[in-house]
Amino acid sequence: MGFFTPTKVRGVLRPQYPIFVYMVRRLVIGAAGQLGIELVLQMQAEFGPNSVDISDIRVPDNEAVLRSKFLHLDATDEGALSRILEEGKYDEVYHLAAMLSATGEKKPLAAWDLNMQSLLNILEAAKEGWINRVFWPSSIAVFGPGTPKNKVPQSALLDPTTVYGISKQAGEFWCRYYHEKYGVDVRSVRYPGLIGHRSLPGGGTTDYAVEIYHYAAKDEAYTCFLRADQVLPMMFMDDAVRGTLELMNAPKEKITIRTSYNLGAMSFSPTEIGESIRQHKPQFELNYAPDQRQTIAESWPCSIDDSSAQIDWGWKPQIMLDDMSEIMMKAMAKENETLKS
Repeated sequence: MGFFTPTKVRGVLRPQYPIFVYMVRRLVIGAAGQLGIELVLQMQAEFGPNSVDISDIRVPDNEAVLRSKFLHLDATDEGALSRILEEGKYDEVYHLAAMLSATGEKKPLAAWDLNMQSLLNILEAAKEGWINRVFWPSSIAVFGPGTPKNKVPQSALLDPTTVYGISKQAGEFWCRYYHEKYGVDVRSVRYPGLIGHRSLPGGGTTDYAVEIYHYAAKDEAYTCFLRADQVLPMMFMDDAVRGTLELMNAPKEKITIRTSYNLGAMSFSPTEIGESIRQHKPQFELNYAPDQRQTIAESWPCSIDDSSAQIDWGWKPQIMLDDMSEIMMKAMAKENETLKS
C-alpha cells in the first residue's frame, strides 16, 4: 500500500516521495480451536482483519473471527497447504492444529498423524522459502514422571506419557533440526493449561478449568474429573496470546531456545479455583469424580521455571487466579444475558 505524505513549501502543500507501508501477512492454521480464536481476535484488533487469514478443517463458530478470510484446510494435506501458501504469500504461519491429550489417547495413531505430519508439512514449506517465520506450540505434556514436580527447568528431562506429549517432544526436536540445518525461523512455547471464555475447550486434561466457569455462571454444580488437590500449571488466555505475539515479534538474535520455551503463570488445584469462584458465586457446588485424565495429570509438573523466556524476550505473566475468576465470571454473565435476550 503506498501513499504520498505532503509537505508544505512556501505555504503550498507538495507531495514527497511515496511511503510504502508493508503489511505483514499471517496465516493461522487451527483457527477454530480455543487458542486459535483468541489469537485471531487479538491479531484483528492489533493489525486489522485483512492482515490475517484463518484456516481449519471446520468453520469457526465465532462470527468475529470470520471477519478474516477463511480457508478450508486439512493440515495433513501437503498439496492443499502448498496451494494456500503459494497464493497467500504469508510472512508468518501460526500452526495450532493438533489433537490434544485426552482425545489423543482415544485415537493415538490419528493424533500422531495429525500432530506430526502437519508440522512437517509446515517446516518443509518454510525450508523451501514459502514462509519467513513459523510459530508452533508445544505443551507441558512433554514432561512426565521423571521430570521434577516443582519449578521445572528449561533443560529438564522430557518424559511424556501420552501420544500428544510424545508428538510434542518429537516436534520440538524437529523444530530445532530445521532451524539448525536449514535456517528455518521457527519459534515455540510450552503452554500450560489455557483458560479463556470465548470458546469451549478441545479435549485436553486441563479442560476442567474452563468448564468449571461455564457451570458456575449458570448456577449449576460441577463434577471435576481430577482430584481436589491436583495442582497443575495454568495460564489465562490473554497472557498466552500476548506471550505468543511477543515471542514472534522478538529479534531473531534474542531467541536462544529453538526447541520450545517454558512458559509459566500460575498453579492451582480444583479446590483453589472453586474457592476463587465462590468469591462471585458463594453457593457454587463442586464435586469430584476422577477419571483416566487424573493419571495424565499426575505425570505433569505442578509449576514451571520460565526464566529463559523472561531473560530472552521479556516474558512476564499479568493475570493470576482471582483476577482471572473475576474476568471469566463477568464475561460469562454477559454472554448468558445475551443468550437470554
